[in-house]
Amino acid sequence: MISFWQIECSLSIDAFNSHLSNPIFVGFMSGFFKMTLESVMAQKAPGPSATFSVFHLMRAIEIIGHKEIGRGKLAESLKVGEGVARTIVRRLTDAGLIGVSKAGCFLTEKGLRLWEEYNSVVKKAEIDRSELNPAGYSIALLVRKRGSRVKSGMEQRDAAIMNGAKSAITLRFEGGCLVIPSVSENVNKDFPKAAAQVLRALKPEENDAIVIVTADDLEKAEWGALAAMWTFYNAE
Repeated sequence: MISFWQIECSLSIDAFNSHLSNPIFVGFMSGFFKMTLESVMAQKAPGPSATFSVFHLMRAIEIIGHKEIGRGKLAESLKVGEGVARTIVRRLTDAGLIGVSKAGCFLTEKGLRLWEEYNSVVKKAEIDRSELNPAGYSIALLVRKRGSRVKSGMEQRDAAIMNGAKSAITLRFEGGCLVIPSVSENVNKDFPKAAAQVLRALKPEENDAIVIVTADDLEKAEWGALAAMWTFYNAE
């Protein structure tokens, strides 16, 4: 069976980028990201069970992707103890996704490739309060070519709340408009302030899915948004 890495390595940069308009290829890419991190999470290790989640792994990749960072600072950013951070670093290192130097943790070529793939299908932005998120702190997160998976939004809401958020609203971009199932067929018209922010910050395209996650602080909104995003790749 041909692996994703073989497919990617066989393409030139231009050819690879051209495939980003193909929803099947896009779905396979980000689905592979999910599969990779869940495989890392499932690794058996001596001692007590892991006290972190797959979202900690994803957030660690994100943090390290932005800049090289020491284990202590990584622990602070993830809000975990140094022992847990050490386990996260070891698992990501064993998977070949990160390396460690005197300057701190960095993404390997494999890790950087995975991070770039994730960024090609996921966008997120902090947004101000509006008709859809009148209180707290909010993150809007877009997942490319997942609009067809938007149903009632309950799955995304439940996942976000289980990870510290207060609420989550799921939308899709369809026919040039933002849609909230069973609530609004034209968010641009019904909730203009919210729509303007999302359109400006995320620039959605046809069949993109979007979640607006609100929490008491920005950090919880971030965790909730990651959890909500994950649901679009369930049962693949």
